[in-house]
Amino acid sequence: MANLSEEECRALLRQLDGVVLPRHAGIIMDGNGRWAQQRMLPRKAGHRAGAETLGSIARFARDAGIEYITFYTFSTENWKRPQSEVQGLMDLLHNYLSQSNKYIGENIRIRFLGALSALSPELQEECRRTEEESRGNTGLNMNLALNYGGQDEIVHAARSLARDVQSGALAPEDIDVSLFSSRLYTAGMPECDVIIRPSGEMRLSNFLLWQAAYAEFVFMDTLWPDFTERDFVRALKEYARRSRRFGGR
Repeated sequence: MANLSEEECRALLRQLDGVVLPRHAGIIMDGNGRWAQQRMLPRKAGHRAGAETLGSIARFARDAGIEYITFYTFSTENWKRPQSEVQGLMDLLHNYLSQSNKYIGENIRIRFLGALSALSPELQEECRRTEEESRGNTGLNMNLALNYGGQDEIVHAARSLARDVQSGALAPEDIDVSLFSSRLYTAGMPECDVIIRPSGEMRLSNFLLWQAAYAEFVFMDTLWPDFTERDFVRALKEYARRSRRFGGR
């Protein structure tokens, strides 16, 4: 896990001058467990290192001028992991939220995407507080996908619309892409432009399925705790090289 100096970060930011950047970047934070295993450390050490990387990349995204960034923090499938690991992740989240003032003071707005009702009442309250206290920040919109699954999100939106049809507030023919999007966790946000996945895996893993309809994908071999601002710049440059046609030709 490398920590770049402010001077190194400024030099990297200069490399992005004139580069077309995504409005909304999604990152699948993968490889924490393997990072820890390679160092003969407990998995929670990998998750802790991954949380530090998240902070570094979020600040760099803010300084680069990216408007939205969504980190895949904890999926609906992650509950299947050993109870000790799940509890460790929940404890890490608790510690992370208890220190969220450092992000709030750095002009980063934090929002949570997912079915938060499955979390403990204490964590739900901490999420609510963090969202409220950071609401006025304008430097970066940072989404933490927590107990999130793309399929689950689409079902959640479909049920919301079905209830409105059932009550007579909405006709089936009124439902279009725009209305459906308004019932997603990302309502009001731009669609995802690029999804970055480190660790060498090449799959979406149920992340932003609807929002990624025309996203570019950048897969990298670096494990997430080792992912630095330099890797992020490489991914952003790769995105800028792509020709985005949105099915038009």
